[in-house]
Amino acid sequence: MADFITVSAVEDGARLLRWFLRHFPSLPLREFYKLCRGGQIRVNSKRCKGQEILHEGDSVRVPPTIKTYTKLPEKKTESGEKFSLSDLEALRKTIIYNDDDIVVFNKPAGLAVQGGTGIRKSVDKMAAALFPYSKVSLVHRLDKETSGLLVVAKSQRAAQKLSYAFQNKTAHKEYLALLNGDVKEPYGVIDNYVLKGQVFNSPERINNGTGQRPQRAITEYRVLSRASGMLSWVQFSPKTGRTHQLRLHSAFCLNAPIVGDDLYGGHGNMDAILQSVLTTNKLFLFAYKITFQHPGTGKIMTFSATVPDFMKPVMDLLEFKLS
Repeated sequence: MADFITVSAVEDGARLLRWFLRHFPSLPLREFYKLCRGGQIRVNSKRCKGQEILHEGDSVRVPPTIKTYTKLPEKKTESGEKFSLSDLEALRKTIIYNDDDIVVFNKPAGLAVQGGTGIRKSVDKMAAALFPYSKVSLVHRLDKETSGLLVVAKSQRAAQKLSYAFQNKTAHKEYLALLNGDVKEPYGVIDNYVLKGQVFNSPERINNGTGQRPQRAITEYRVLSRASGMLSWVQFSPKTGRTHQLRLHSAFCLNAPIVGDDLYGGHGNMDAILQSVLTTNKLFLFAYKITFQHPGTGKIMTFSATVPDFMKPVMDLLEFKLS
């Protein structure tokens, strides 16, 4: 007997042929079109030609002869990345805003933003699969370990405008971080230079064989709360976007690395009770608010994200509320 499969939310917008090849990758095209012509493949009980666009909730008739073909393995990209339909569904659930120009994710910690060699999953590849008829482009970045708001463009025009906004800092980002240390000054501005995990006071070329110059890195910070003289909740507003900027400024300028930062010493001495609450090794750096001009409407938009679950027990213990 034929099977009837309901099109899922992550498959919305896919063409019928692509949908079949996703589920039955060894299905020959000649056989697919033959079954369409014979009325064996149908969508919502209607005959089809093979190029119909599917929508969430559509019912696809799969004839019994197709069951002999191998079903879809995990999705593989040219970079070696693998993701399944369940991975796409998980990412879809993190969407907090979506329109024709942009999509805003509340990215979980541990998920890479950009694919590359050795990276199994990334937002850029998965977003392209979620929106197969959009030109998906990254316009800013978050570290793999950092959680929070990530804006992705869905058209070339949107990508150009948003890239300009993030590069020229007309877009504004705010981060929440838990630092392993007592930050004495209640607020301030850190203005120095960084290069390859190091902090410098001047932009003089580095004698490392390449003659590279450190890049200027500016971060505004404000202490929101302190706990036990050992931890500090801090709000960061970066004015530049250098690699690991907030992590470097925390560890080497505030002398209080971000909790969970193995690279820059975030697992130093800590009260035993507080340590017991940290049931995760995840980085306590969260991009919780973002403001930018919409590339299509021109409207100023501000988004705030829900704090990730792994941060909530510590916030509750320390009685910290994010306003």
